[in-house]
Amino acid sequence: MPLITLPDGSKREYPDAVTVAEVAASIGAGLAKAALAGRVDGKLVDTSFLIERDAEVAIVTDKDADGLDIIRHSTSHLLAYAVKDLFPEAQVTIGPVIENGFYYDFAYKRPFTPEDLAAIEKRMAELAKKDFPVTREVWSRDKAVEFFKSIGEHYKAELITAIPQGEEVSLYREGDFIDLCRGPHVPSTARLRIFKLMKVAGAYWRGDQKNEQLQRIYGTAWAKKEELAAYLHMLEEAEKRDHRKLGRQLDLFHLQEEAPGMVFWHPHGWTVWQEVEQYMRRVYRDNGYQEVRCPQVLDISLWEKSGHLAHFKDNMFTTTSENRDYGVKPMNCPGHVQIFNMGVRSYRDLPLRYGEFGSCHRNEPSGALHGVMRVRGFTQDDGHIFCTEDQIPSEVIAFNVLLREVYEDFGFTDVAVKIALRPEGRVGSDEVWDKAEEALRSGLRASGLAWTELPGEGAFYGPKIEFHIKDAIGRSWQCGTVQVDFSMPGRLGAEFVGEDNSRHTR
Repeated sequence: MPLITLPDGSKREYPDAVTVAEVAASIGAGLAKAALAGRVDGKLVDTSFLIERDAEVAIVTDKDADGLDIIRHSTSHLLAYAVKDLFPEAQVTIGPVIENGFYYDFAYKRPFTPEDLAAIEKRMAELAKKDFPVTREVWSRDKAVEFFKSIGEHYKAELITAIPQGEEVSLYREGDFIDLCRGPHVPSTARLRIFKLMKVAGAYWRGDQKNEQLQRIYGTAWAKKEELAAYLHMLEEAEKRDHRKLGRQLDLFHLQEEAPGMVFWHPHGWTVWQEVEQYMRRVYRDNGYQEVRCPQVLDISLWEKSGHLAHFKDNMFTTTSENRDYGVKPMNCPGHVQIFNMGVRSYRDLPLRYGEFGSCHRNEPSGALHGVMRVRGFTQDDGHIFCTEDQIPSEVIAFNVLLREVYEDFGFTDVAVKIALRPEGRVGSDEVWDKAEEALRSGLRASGLAWTELPGEGAFYGPKIEFHIKDAIGRSWQCGTVQVDFSMPGRLGAEFVGEDNSRHTR
C-alpha cells in the first residue's frame, strides 16, 4: 500500500501499486488530462511509471520547465518518425533538446531541401493527430544492438554497443517507429501539436570532424500557439538586428573566410571600441585594479604547469620556434600569476588586483563561430584578484556591486545570476572544490542575491559565478564571471607570507 506525498504536503494512500497517471487521475480529471510525466522522489518518469512503495510524487504538466523539455524531446522523436516514414533509407542518430527547441541528426544520401522540410513538418502533424501511445520498453543491450543492425540503423547500433554488456536499455515506441532513449516522453503523440521545423545544417557524427557528415534538422516546440508566435516574432526581430549585417551596413567591422572567427575593425567600429575600453579603464582605476600587460605567446611548459595543456589543449593554438613549443594564450591567468611572483608578497599587500585588456585566442570549432559573439580572437577585459581565503566573500560582494553599476551604465538591468559547479574533468581535491564553491555562495548570500546552480559547468580549475544579461529582444547572454581558483596559484608557485611568517598559496 504505497503512501504518496504530494508537493503541497498532503498524503494519499493507495491499496496497490499505482502509476503516475493514476495518481493524477485520483487528484482530478483536469490534472490527469494535463499530465505529461511525473517526478517520483525527484526523478523524472513517464506517466506509465509504476510506483510500488512510499514516495514523493509531483505531476509534470506543460506549465513546468521540465514539461516543456519533455514536449521538445518527444517532438524530436516525432521528427525522426516522420523522416523515416518519408525517407526510409535515412538513418537516425541522436535528437536532444536544446534551448527553445530540439534537433535530430540524420544520415541520408542527398541533402534535404526546403521542400523536404515542409513535407516532413506536414507528416509530423499527421502522425501527431493519430494519437499514437508513446510506450517504453526495456530490452537487453545485445538484443537492441542486433535489432537496430537488422533494420539498417548502424549509428543507433553503434551507440548501444558502447553500453557495457549485460546492461538493459530503454526504447520508446510510437506507431511503427521505435527509438533508443532514456525518456521520459509524453503519453501520446496527440500532445505534440505546436512545433515548427526551422532549418537544416551540417553536423559530424559524434561531433568529430574526422567522422561522417550528417544532416541536422532543427525545430522548435511549445506548449501554446501564442508562445510559438512570440518566439517566431523574436527571431524576425533578431534577423533585423543581426549584428553581422549591421556591422557592414554601419561600416563598423566585418568578418571574412581568410580569418575565421577574427574581426576586422573599421575606423567607426574601432572608435566605439576605444570609448568602451577607456570607460572600463576608468572603472579599473577607480576600483583599485592595476593595469598590466602580458605576452600573447608563452612556452608550452607554463601551460602544462597551469593545467591548460591537459584540460584545454583542443581549444589552444600552438606554434614552434627554434625547436621550442609555445602556446598562444586562450586566457590571461598564467601571465598575471607570473607578475605576482616577481618579488616577495606579504599578506599586507592583499588583496592585490590586476586588470588587463588581454588579447586572447581560442581554437573554437568552426561550426560554433557566430559573428563577434563567438570568435577565435578577442580581447578579454580580465581582472585577477590575489587575496586570502577570508577576503574572498568581501571581494565577491565588491565585484557584484561594481558589475551591476557597469551593466546599468550600458542599460542592462535584468541580470540573472548562476553558479557553475565542478566539472568531471577538473584539477584539485573535492575538499578544495567544496571550499571554492562555498566561498562563492557566501559572497552571493552577503550580496543579497538569488542564484541558480549549474552542476558540471565550472572551469577545470574552479567554480564560477556567471552573470547573464538580456538583449533588446529578450535573448539571454552570459557575460561577466567571478571565478575562484585555489589550484593554479599552487601549480605556478604563487605564494604570500602570512601573518605567522609562513608561506601560503591561498
